[in-house]
Amino acid sequence: MVPTLLGRIQTRLFLLATVGVIITLLVVPVLPGPSGPLGDRYAGGFLVLVAVGVLGIVWELIYHFLMQFRWEKDWPTLFGLLTLVPEGLVLYFLLRSSAVDFIDPVPPAAFWTHFTLVWVCMWLVANGPMRVPFIRWRFRGGRVL
Repeated sequence: MVPTLLGRIQTRLFLLATVGVIITLLVVPVLPGPSGPLGDRYAGGFLVLVAVGVLGIVWELIYHFLMQFRWEKDWPTLFGLLTLVPEGLVLYFLLRSSAVDFIDPVPPAAFWTHFTLVWVCMWLVANGPMRVPFIRWRFRGGRVL
């Protein structure tokens, strides 16, 4: 099965909306950084999650273009995990440069802890448990809907 562009975008947004939200709810209270009202910390965590989703759609378009040069038109599974590095770096530098001005500055340790946990958990779910409730997911090009 080669996931289609629409299927990869749907899967990414679905996993962010499910796995990403659950991990964010669990990890934000214990993230390193300045203490403050828990509601403000959650707001910052969920805004970062939204930024990951928006930037992820752009990344999927770039990945789709690059995959056209590969014989199989797909990435090895490990590449899916390793894409956390360029995606995380770009988002981190966008946040640090205030290019995304609606998100307050996030301490580096908090950002990387949150981003890495969400990314790894999403990758694990996509490559394992997601195939149980969505039996036909692979055969529909990765589309959830």
